[in-house]
Amino acid sequence: MFQNILLAVDGSDHALHAARIAADLARTVNAKEFRIVVVYDFIPPYLGEPNMQYAINARMEEAKSILEAAVKTVENLPCQVQSELIEGSSAEAIIDVATMRQSDIIVMGSRGLGTLAGLLLGSTSQKVVAHAPCPVLIVR
Repeated sequence: MFQNILLAVDGSDHALHAARIAADLARTVNAKEFRIVVVYDFIPPYLGEPNMQYAINARMEEAKSILEAAVKTVENLPCQVQSELIEGSSAEAIIDVATMRQSDIIVMGSRGLGTLAGLLLGSTSQKVVAHAPCPVLIVR
């Protein structure tokens, strides 16, 4: 049923807990593909050089460390593990990946490292649940 699992992580404790649950799900259903997605914010172009390049490098390093922590958390899965680092809006990027990769389920934490704007405008998990092309498992 859930052969293609998409795990969205942001480095929060909830996301790593969701990674453990998603890995257990993958083992239970003998998933074929397990995809981990880390989305990082756009870098504003007004920073200019060399500041913009410093910001890009810092965001990439942070995204890579979040990805490494997630991969370590789900290690030893009996299926293919793919990963993606994406710049953009978290909810939109997660939904786009789920659609393009034909994910059967999206797994993510209930709370992440969102900003104050996220509190005012609605959380990433709420947006994903509302617009996802497949079932969404929100882990508390």
